[in-house]
Amino acid sequence: MSKPAEYIDGFVAAVPAAQQAAYIEHARRAAEVFREYGALELTECWGDDVPDGEVTSFPMAVKKQPDEVVVLSWIRWPSKAVRDAAMPTLMEDPRLDPQQNPMPFDGKRMIFGGFAVVLAE
Repeated sequence: MSKPAEYIDGFVAAVPAAQQAAYIEHARRAAEVFREYGALELTECWGDDVPDGEVTSFPMAVKKQPDEVVVLSWIRWPSKAVRDAAMPTLMEDPRLDPQQNPMPFDGKRMIFGGFAVVLAE
């Protein structure tokens, strides 16, 4: 029997630079919840060399403001089936409620999507 392919949820957001510590704490708290529901790992990356583009770019995609930094994040799941089974319950978990764990950025400008892993070396 073959192992199901891993699945990735990817995110790109613009976060106020002054909110880095709050963002990391927000992500740390959310990571605990996601792992409880089956996620293998969560990775958060603070933009360090993310140039503006002429046609398209990460900054343009999230409508980055001068005081913001682009953040790239992903959640690694053992399979799409595990992710799909977890999502409805996970989204109802009170620990992810914005009142308890507020997002220190404009979530309306966040880009996200699910991806099937086709190569991992």
